[in-house]
Amino acid sequence: MVAGFRAELKSRSGKIKAADGCLIVGEVAQAHDGSLGLAHAFVDAIADAGADAVKFQTHIAAAESTPSEPWRVKFSRQDASRYDYWKRMEFTEEQWLGLRVHAEDRGLFFLSSPFSIAAVELLERVGVAAWKIASGEISDTVMHDRILETRLPVMLSTGMSMISEIDDAVKRIRGAAVPLAILQCTTEYPCAPERVGLNMISAYRNRFGCAVGLSDHSGTIYPGLAAVTLGAEVVEVHVTLSREMFGPDVASSITTVELRQLSEGIRFIEKMNAHDLNKDGVSRELGPLRKLFSKSIVARVRIAAGTVLTEDHLALKKPGTGLPPARLSSLVGRRTLRTLEQDELVADDDVESKGAK
Repeated sequence: MVAGFRAELKSRSGKIKAADGCLIVGEVAQAHDGSLGLAHAFVDAIADAGADAVKFQTHIAAAESTPSEPWRVKFSRQDASRYDYWKRMEFTEEQWLGLRVHAEDRGLFFLSSPFSIAAVELLERVGVAAWKIASGEISDTVMHDRILETRLPVMLSTGMSMISEIDDAVKRIRGAAVPLAILQCTTEYPCAPERVGLNMISAYRNRFGCAVGLSDHSGTIYPGLAAVTLGAEVVEVHVTLSREMFGPDVASSITTVELRQLSEGIRFIEKMNAHDLNKDGVSRELGPLRKLFSKSIVARVRIAAGTVLTEDHLALKKPGTGLPPARLSSLVGRRTLRTLEQDELVADDDVESKGAK
């Protein structure tokens, strides 16, 4: 097993006291819609939901795009172009710094995906715990090299990538000897269950021998929970405060209430997986309950002393504090030594010894 990616981030940040285990990332992306206040509200909501990290996206329109960039989905009534939308999503360096401080004050790792070298340099000054390379940026080796100069851990998303492209990116990152987590992702919003690709978690682990995880766009908590049972060390989900919010990612996001369910579920699964069960040992510990829920041999009807017992005289009923059901056949044909009332437990001393005349 590779060293935990969450533990790796913790070892590099004395401010965050997160325990080991799966790194749970609440992805804000552009859900703040350019509002700094809303961005800070997401920090609090994600912290309250029990996640480990809050992640944004840092867009600097002039550094990453051209005015001719087409819309993925034309959703905005106020932005004439996608370039205008990226421009409206920009925060100043001071504002990003405020978000990082807020996140760390709430015990969260602060993350943001850069989409240009200018964004990398801005975030390096602000301070991020690790880098998330979006799948659309996998071919931008110039930006990769600038990211790797920082020596920070890298999460590599694979949403639109061919295996050969992932191979090349991993080789480049490994050459810098920085911690790496590869995230299975399918760039569909929302992602259908048959396209989530949980099989790639073990495939990446076997192929690359590094930390693996899931960046999920299904809009549900189910893939994240399933991924952890398969050993995912990172689970990233898009988050919304409400399904009635505005934005292109709402359909592929989970609410902060659902994020809490996901966080609690992941920690529950981790505890289950960390403890092997000694079945016989637990059964012995549950002795009182075994007696309460199991059955004993009792008199089906009132049985006079001296009666030769048949199966019709006997029944099996709770509680299991008397002779067990397995003893029933051994009582048939034996004579009672005293009168037994209906539903009374039958004991060895109530019948003649086996073989007695």
